[in-house]
Amino acid sequence: MAILEAEHICKSFSRTEALKDISFSLEKGQALSIIGSSGSGKTTLLRCLNFLETPDKGVIRVNNEVLFDAEDPSTRQESAIRKKRLHFGLVFQSFNLFPQYTALKNVMLARELLASEQADYKARKKEIQEEIRAEAESLLMKMGLSNRKDNYPHQLSGGQCQRVAIARALALKPDILCFDEPTSALDPELTGEVLKVIRELADDNTTMVIVTHEMAFARDVADHVIFMDDGSIVEQGDPIQVFEHPAEERTRRFLSKVTI
Repeated sequence: MAILEAEHICKSFSRTEALKDISFSLEKGQALSIIGSSGSGKTTLLRCLNFLETPDKGVIRVNNEVLFDAEDPSTRQESAIRKKRLHFGLVFQSFNLFPQYTALKNVMLARELLASEQADYKARKKEIQEEIRAEAESLLMKMGLSNRKDNYPHQLSGGQCQRVAIARALALKPDILCFDEPTSALDPELTGEVLKVIRELADDNTTMVIVTHEMAFARDVADHVIFMDDGSIVEQGDPIQVFEHPAEERTRRFLSKVTI
């Protein structure tokens, strides 16, 4: 059964159709790579999945639960948006870390805010905070950053900041981890360390949606690939099909211009 289903997603900004009837599904433990040129709608699609944008049409399901249905006003209520976002962990292009907090605090913060809303938080505050801290330290260890947990973002390299951002996204234990061009803000020498972490997550069967311009990475890591152009899905399939035997002329033209 699919963990994520997107059906007939449409999104316009003024007179520009950013997404045109987008449909796809993703199985638990799979990695989906979304490729395409700038302006093809990749990031808009990711933002719709995370409810940072509201689709004009369509349905989004996670674990067979309808999170959004454009025809059902009850699924569009702002009060429910934050809860729905918990299904998705989002790693941005530009890290978006809080500069006033250490790496460890950046990873802990969202969990602490959620925990503070629990009915038993006051009675168990110390215990809960210790649990959150231990989990955050474990995630930073997984990212290879144990010795950097007390550093602030300005004391970290771009690659280290992005690994902190990945740990922060994982801290909420999302159903699906989403990456929006996770290496685009990095120097080439730092790109490899972030891609290595994402490869390791794929090896651990983490369910992921990855918008990327790293074609070799998309081919090697993904279980499923979507090629988008002009707001539409032009072609989708397994990496061998899309990269080595593309059926559509637009896919072939795009791949002929990129380095793999």
